[in-house]
Amino acid sequence: MNLKRVVVTGLGALTPIGNTPEEFWQGLVNGVSGAAPITRFDASLFKTQFACEVKNLDLDQFMDRKEARKMDAFTQYAMITADQAILDSGLDLEAIDRSRAGVIWGSGIGGLRTFQEEVTDFARGDGTPRFNPFFIPKMIADISAGFISIKYGFRGPNFVTVSACASATNALIDAFNYIRLGKADLFISGGSEAAVSEAGIGGFNAMKALSQRNDSPTTASRPFDKDRDGFVLGEGAGALILEELEHAKARGAKIYAELVGGGMTADAYHITAPHPEGLGASSVMKIALEDAGLKPEDIDYINVHGTSTPLGDVGETKAIQKIFGEHAYKLNISSTKSMTGHLLGAAGAVEAIASIFAINHGIVPPTINHFTDDEAFDPGLNLTFNTAQKREVNYALSNTFGFGGHNCSVIFKKYN
Repeated sequence: MNLKRVVVTGLGALTPIGNTPEEFWQGLVNGVSGAAPITRFDASLFKTQFACEVKNLDLDQFMDRKEARKMDAFTQYAMITADQAILDSGLDLEAIDRSRAGVIWGSGIGGLRTFQEEVTDFARGDGTPRFNPFFIPKMIADISAGFISIKYGFRGPNFVTVSACASATNALIDAFNYIRLGKADLFISGGSEAAVSEAGIGGFNAMKALSQRNDSPTTASRPFDKDRDGFVLGEGAGALILEELEHAKARGAKIYAELVGGGMTADAYHITAPHPEGLGASSVMKIALEDAGLKPEDIDYINVHGTSTPLGDVGETKAIQKIFGEHAYKLNISSTKSMTGHLLGAAGAVEAIASIFAINHGIVPPTINHFTDDEAFDPGLNLTFNTAQKREVNYALSNTFGFGGHNCSVIFKKYN
């Protein structure tokens, strides 16, 4: 089958270390941590009292207050980054066939804050069922894609993928497949999450998933470090305009990179723990390479899932060594979650953008907060500790894995 080629023509990012793609990239290159004490609520009684929150966001700059009240924060973040990506792409909305333009978004949880607030208000009341008429549309995970499509008049495929922390990458792969099969010309794709709330922090604390390094939030996310003690919860969004190559060329679009392959697998092992030997992780990278028609030695950089958990980091590096063999020692590997924290369902989108910028700038962002080597990791692997490294990146692979055993990998190529 003659598959279409798919390129990235627009970017949007709202992250704990920058509210535009350019700010986000500068934060990554400079090794900035987005972690700080929680401001969204009083976290003094929680085991974890810090997170990677979006900072200095003035919603009035992006949307009408009346409209904003109809949205949970995860949808607000989606709308902001989608608008950034549309503007960045230079799309003339009147000149394209909007019946062949769609929105495929990702969110692992959706409107958690809204759900918590509405149920809490009801429980504190006299039992009379008084609920906000926007409660349900604010809460449901698919509403972000709906709002985006309504704003831009995109009438093509429209849905949200929910595969926990793999959601945004899952969305990118779905959009990629629709375009290369000729079923659409372009998509706004990515993901958003806004789970920094009492329910979010409390729930992950109950699972013992979060770092409790309250005395030093900025050093708490430390993937591959011997003293890592869990991930740091983040929030934000990332948006990409994925476009069929000839469609992009016909309108003279700038092209950031080409999306050349994707893979999706399941661990089929445990609801929260990764397979100890990284079986699902190794198979998903293998599938992504095969889908792109690449050999392991073609890859220059892997943006790993790398959450800073005791089990997850080990399983992922084992998987890399299994698939890449001797070439594993020639790769640059880094976890940008050491800076952004874990954006859950939005992680795959912002990490895809990090991978694309690594290709465009010839710089691999670091894994910060490395203090103590862990003998569980092969010292021959270049985990890009603490400082960004210059190198030519022609192909970058990005991994995201989610609770439930969901695994996704995407591969971006330098566009020539």
